[in-house]
Amino acid sequence: MSILTIILNILIPPLGVGLAKGFGKDFIINLILTLIFFIPGVIHAFIVTSR
Repeated sequence: MSILTIILNILIPPLGVGLAKGFGKDFIINLILTLIFFIPGVIHAFIVTSR
């Protein structure tokens, strides 16, 4: 995981997921989690991008 990915996962989680895995199912899930509450979006972003 690069420094850029870590920074994006913390500041803008959907963008980090979108750039790492594409703008598909994981991106939509992360966008919803981020809109509901920010912390679950960040956690999900780190889980998805570490796979």
